Amino acid sequence: MSSTKYITCPKCGTSIKEYRNPLLTVDIIIQLPGERIVLIERKNPPFGWALPGGFVDYGESLEDAARREAREETSLDVFDLRQFRAYSDPERDPRHHTVTVVFTAKAEGVPAAGDDAKKVKVFELGHLPQNMAFDHGKILEDYIKRRQMTDKDC
Repeated sequence: MSSTKYITCPKCGTSIKEYRNPLLTVDIIIQLPGERIVLIERKNPPFGWALPGGFVDYGESLEDAARREAREETSLDVFDLRQFRAYSDPERDPRHHTVTVVFTAKAEGVPAAGDDAKKVKVFELGHLPQNMAFDHGKILEDYIKRRQMTDKDC
């Protein structure tokens, strides 16, 4: 039995091979003054602490998706948005294959939980929670290493 799936073109009726592609997401490391970052506690599975983020909407840029997700989940407007890195391990999300583009950004103010966030909390970089969702623990390890390398270069 073949695992190849076909769909029918709604305009001409031609049989077309269906391709499965990873879903595109963004995650944001929101930096607050004093070596602190914002994490959300997820109210939907998979549970745990996570970087604010989510799926990129069709027709939306990565940057706009990052700003929107930050606002929806933390009520913060971010600035100084910079691409950090992409993560593509097919096992990074237990629900399906996702590729995330991670951004760093700065914010000011007091975060408040919204959208998919059960809670929002500010953490010191040296005191992050253990129960992280997805691969966000690895992402934050990479972020901390990058910061340490940058500090040494100064």
